[in-house]
Amino acid sequence: MVLIKDAYFDCFLYEDSSLAHYIHHLLEEKKVSLEDDISKLNFDLANHQQVAEMITTNVLGINKVRVYSLKMNQRDFVFIFALSEEEAIQLYEKTFHQKPLNCHESLLDFEFYRGMEVVSFRDRRMEFGCFPAIAGYFSRER
Repeated sequence: MVLIKDAYFDCFLYEDSSLAHYIHHLLEEKKVSLEDDISKLNFDLANHQQVAEMITTNVLGINKVRVYSLKMNQRDFVFIFALSEEEAIQLYEKTFHQKPLNCHESLLDFEFYRGMEVVSFRDRRMEFGCFPAIAGYFSRER
């Protein structure tokens, strides 16, 4: 049985702002409780205008930090945590004094080896206190 509190917690873990605000609104309006089964979640009970305003003003303070892969040259890449692609490119240009060859969003759950342990970008992100930030580097073998 999945409870509303599980889904609400996952919203913060995965930074799903829209769903988090809908659940928050339904909790405030006492249309659901955290202990209810997820099947009781009915978005038709929400005031969509109020939820839209909550999302716009970001009442819950959810800012999705993503990871971007920026190509430095044919072999080297840098990964940057940022709120947007533009923010990642700005940090790249400020740090390396050139434009990246390209910039693509990567998966936060992508796993890689760091020493002897396997970590994901989502794990690495928790090690940073502010963003944008350089998450790491990768070089292709020739």
